[in-house]
Amino acid sequence: MKFRPISHSWVALHPKPQGVIQFIGGAFFGTFWPMIFYRSLLQSLFNDGYTIVLLPFNFTFNHYAESGFLIREQYDIMPELVRRAKFAGYDYQPYLSDQNFSWIGHSIGCKYIALLEAFSALPVIGKPSDPNYSNHLKELRKFIDTLIRSTAKKRDSQVKIARKIETTFTELLILINDLEIKRKEAKRLIEYYIKKEPNFKELKGDIEISSIFIKNQPSLLLAPVNTGLDSAIPQPLASIFINLGLNVKPTPEETYALIKNANLFNLLGLTSFKTDKIALSTCQWFEEDFKKPPTDFKEELKGGHLRPLGILFGNFVINFPDLKDYIPLIEPIQKRNKEFESPVSQLFQRLEDKQANAQQELTTRFS
Repeated sequence: MKFRPISHSWVALHPKPQGVIQFIGGAFFGTFWPMIFYRSLLQSLFNDGYTIVLLPFNFTFNHYAESGFLIREQYDIMPELVRRAKFAGYDYQPYLSDQNFSWIGHSIGCKYIALLEAFSALPVIGKPSDPNYSNHLKELRKFIDTLIRSTAKKRDSQVKIARKIETTFTELLILINDLEIKRKEAKRLIEYYIKKEPNFKELKGDIEISSIFIKNQPSLLLAPVNTGLDSAIPQPLASIFINLGLNVKPTPEETYALIKNANLFNLLGLTSFKTDKIALSTCQWFEEDFKKPPTDFKEELKGGHLRPLGILFGNFVINFPDLKDYIPLIEPIQKRNKEFESPVSQLFQRLEDKQANAQQELTTRFS
């Protein structure tokens, strides 16, 4: 497993991939050297037969913008996976469809994944030349208006709410239009890279990017965190900033509303940890308020919030220990794999199987 830079990300190409896992880590660890801090988990997923894409993100309060950056990365990376796999003599067929792309996140990285799936339910805009384009714009604005007003605080003025609606509408509209262009460009480049193949005419029809976001792509959340500015900046400074109108975008309440309104997340897996207090409220919301995922697609494992971190050192793994759950600083790789990587891999495989079964049902229904 060797990571090489592609676009803004790091990619480990598998010679015979059965799919692509796009991984977004937690704050700091996911931004700086995730291939080191998450090495044990990533090696296990690579060994299972997946090409691994490590998506970095910046520390920012605008999570709308950052999630937009991440999905743009997918469209920049898809053609490059095909090109580099062809050059290396690897199988590139799985890269021709976005349905073979999946997501795993840890901590705040899970919020970006959840936002991308929630965006999949946004009203379809279409082209400006479409006769219904203006109506589609009204639907998008109405959707955002309802979202912002339903989650606004009592102290928020009407001017502030209106400004927030307009800003959010503009950001999402720009993102949607940009992704439509990105999607077409990705398909064009993939066709260019494989046009010399003997079976090009057959392959061309199989290049599939079914959604500008991540609809119908499995996602596994490890200790997800959906918090506001109060978790990034200590009190009372956080309250002062929030009262001045400075907070993460979208706020935790807006994020939960987006997820609920989407009515998607049918390919969602959730892994929580017994002594993890940081992700506790978010995990409880997914299980008790949102009532997803079902029992077969969630796990509770030993350890705390940093359990997914593990630095490989020969036949041992250096952990970020959780003394409350007796996670050692150094443990044999076989023991760690049994208690962490294996349950995670099995849960992820159940998500993959669920996706395959759903696609088979659709094929049977319309055949």
